[in-house]
Amino acid sequence: MTVSKQHLLTELQTHGIQLAQPGALPLTRKGGAGPSDHQAIVIDGQTLMIPVHTHSAQQSPFTLDTSAAAPKLKRNGIPLVDISFALRPRFYDLHTADGIPYSHIATLHSTDVLATTVLQNCIRYDQPDTACQFCAIGQSLAAGKTIAHKTPQQLAEVAKAAVDLDGVKHMVMTTGTPATHDRGATVLCESVRAVKAAVNIPIQVQCEPPKDLHWLDELKHAGADALGLHLEVVNPDVRRRIMPSKANISVDEYMRAFSYAVPLFGRGQVSTYILAGLGDTQDEILAICAQLIDLGVYPFVVPFVPIAGTALEHHPAPDSVFMNGILEPLARMLVDGDLVSEKVSAGCARCGACSSLKSYESRQQAALAATVEI
Repeated sequence: MTVSKQHLLTELQTHGIQLAQPGALPLTRKGGAGPSDHQAIVIDGQTLMIPVHTHSAQQSPFTLDTSAAAPKLKRNGIPLVDISFALRPRFYDLHTADGIPYSHIATLHSTDVLATTVLQNCIRYDQPDTACQFCAIGQSLAAGKTIAHKTPQQLAEVAKAAVDLDGVKHMVMTTGTPATHDRGATVLCESVRAVKAAVNIPIQVQCEPPKDLHWLDELKHAGADALGLHLEVVNPDVRRRIMPSKANISVDEYMRAFSYAVPLFGRGQVSTYILAGLGDTQDEILAICAQLIDLGVYPFVVPFVPIAGTALEHHPAPDSVFMNGILEPLARMLVDGDLVSEKVSAGCARCGACSSLKSYESRQQAALAATVEI
């Protein structure tokens, strides 16, 4: 590649890929929780979730040439590198006994991660004055592509099939927030127990910090290997604007939850998701990342992707210069703190496909190893 791998991957995730035939790719997904409007693409051995159905992707300088045996990525018509795609998993061909497609219960993320939203509803979602403006959790439910509540038995059945048929390596369980003080921890505990009884797979659970932090003990005792408590945005004013209801859970409350969770799950097994490009400055993101790393929390910083049908569908994605200004120093901080993605047991940070951060980590580790050898 004529440009650095890190910069190319960052450009791809901020611009997306313009598709001549939007339905031609094997595993794209529109709407819903998690990485939506994306296709998983493998470049130089690294899998990335790349926007393909967003408004910004329609103007991207990147295109795909799939006419040859090896698909090629192009920029402004010039070939850059061969790529491959994550393919449709075999477990998608199966149905439960009552006729529900397995893909409505859990989906493949990247190439080897099973992901599910246990409750496909959220108390914040239906009202404009409470909804997180970037959230699309209800879209896949409205489109009939998922079900509102995945039972523990359904999740166990699908997880076992995904491991046996497709070699899935770890699992992510997230949930919409119910109107209970546990903020979804109860259904996550039930789900983890059932899956762990059926198949040996590392699991990350994701929820808002429960009002009573003892629920984090319950999640650990249920068998969860890793925990995600997602800040999304760090500046208080931006939080109130982008997440008017969720912002009531302050950054300080998150920090208390992180401090409680790390001794339970272990250093590096607690992570948070930060969406860069919604108004937080580089300095604000890096400052909170430094605090998180000191606590033993992995800050997974990803470029914001505006999803069609949400309040922010026309919000610009951050440019690659802005992302590079965060990811390069953040990778140094993570490597210096011995808090790298490869040591995380399960979840978004382990997968790394929604950000190019992992490639910056790898470069920093290689540079450090070369210095030690000298």
